[in-house]
Amino acid sequence: MKKYHDDAVKLLELVGGKENVVAVTHCATRMRFSLADEKKANPKEIGQLDSVKGTFTNAGQFQVIVGNDVADFYKEFINVSGIQAASKEDVKKAAMEKQPLLQRMVAHLAEIFVPLIPALVAGGLMLGLTNFLGAELPFLHNKSLNQLYPLAANLSKFINWIGVAVFGMLPVLVSWSTVRKFKGNEALGIVLGLMLVLAGTMLNAYTYGDIVAKGHNIREMLINGSAEYGIKAGEYVIDLGFYKILMIGYQAQVLPAMFAGIAMCYIEKFFNKRTPEVLKLVWVPFITLVVTGFLTILFIGPFARMIGEGLTGLFKFLFQTPGLKYFGAIIFGATYAPLVITGLHHTFMAIDFQLQATLGGTFIWPLIALSNIAQSGAVFATYFIYKKDKKQESVSLSSTVSACFGITEPALFGANLKFMYPFYAALCGSVLAALISTGFGVLSNGIGVGGLALAFLSIKFTNGGIYQLGFWIASIVAFVVPFVLTFVFSKTKLNKENK
Repeated sequence: MKKYHDDAVKLLELVGGKENVVAVTHCATRMRFSLADEKKANPKEIGQLDSVKGTFTNAGQFQVIVGNDVADFYKEFINVSGIQAASKEDVKKAAMEKQPLLQRMVAHLAEIFVPLIPALVAGGLMLGLTNFLGAELPFLHNKSLNQLYPLAANLSKFINWIGVAVFGMLPVLVSWSTVRKFKGNEALGIVLGLMLVLAGTMLNAYTYGDIVAKGHNIREMLINGSAEYGIKAGEYVIDLGFYKILMIGYQAQVLPAMFAGIAMCYIEKFFNKRTPEVLKLVWVPFITLVVTGFLTILFIGPFARMIGEGLTGLFKFLFQTPGLKYFGAIIFGATYAPLVITGLHHTFMAIDFQLQATLGGTFIWPLIALSNIAQSGAVFATYFIYKKDKKQESVSLSSTVSACFGITEPALFGANLKFMYPFYAALCGSVLAALISTGFGVLSNGIGVGGLALAFLSIKFTNGGIYQLGFWIASIVAFVVPFVLTFVFSKTKLNKENK
């Protein structure tokens, strides 16, 4: 299209020319480049193009924010450059080859969890609404909506059904996504996930957690039975003669499903290579599920559960130990947003789920939401500061809206990191909010919409409303402090324009 022609020509030059572009594609709002040498790109001048709202580098990709017209801009760029159009997978593969081992591992982790986010957010909101409807509220004379209105009680049952389905069956989602990522048979991935949560044949993971928390010997109880928990002797035991395998479920667990899914992909590939074509349809799925299932129950599952429990213990120690917990809050509040820049923030998703499964809630997700709220407060201030710059004004306002719903990348790369002083202001607000949230011991049901608009729905309404009160105070601080500090910092040497 002619209106993008000049900017497309300039962009090609500013990314280092055709010879510097290994592959290029686009998503909903951004051009995604894999460049041979990122140092040849000129982000500052690219950001000044009329069609461009900003740039950033993530997961080895140089990304140019265009907006809703990115598809038309991309077509024109392909036309003027003569570069062959590439798929997202082509760009990811090219970019990943240049990344260090740690970043490649994080990228793999992100590609497992990102496709699940819509379902996880929806499930978190469902559990949040269930808790809200069942909460005894002061303005209702300490009665719940469920108690006052039969319709609310029935609605609560319905939405709780959805929320429990998401998190109770989480291993199914994780296993499917893992197998999909590692190019295995996705149907087998679903079956594997169902095997990890199958009711009736395995002890529910929540019951297991309760037994362990009370100090009981889980092995002895499953072998001999327990009247207290309604467990028959040997009900959840497979006796091989030389060894008794305990059948314990993995509801709401992430790591066992992920590790088992990875193992299954390699097992499937192994047998695929060594099985005659005529037998593959029958033999490969059969032997893959048998071998993977045996290894998961015997080794992979218990090992992954142990790692998960270790992570839970570490974070409980950092965030729930008197005196130390505030140090943990400061560190998390100051580092989460920088981790978003690198993509490492996706690692916390697994920790959230583990905490949720072990404690019945997570204290990490509220801190994540507060960090996002801090970024929205800072970028909203830039909307007023740069009123004379119509392009920046538009970017700042749209980024504020996105950040209020938990999507902070436009705010980060479109304004806060661009000028840096809003980013510093956001970190200050995030730290203060994290201290308040930790002080109140705020817990959420799981992940939800991590922004000012709807984050509170995922916060538990129990404990006399203390969690909600603490989160609301922290949210106000997280938004207002960065908003004010951004104006203050804009008048100091932190603003490069004042130097």
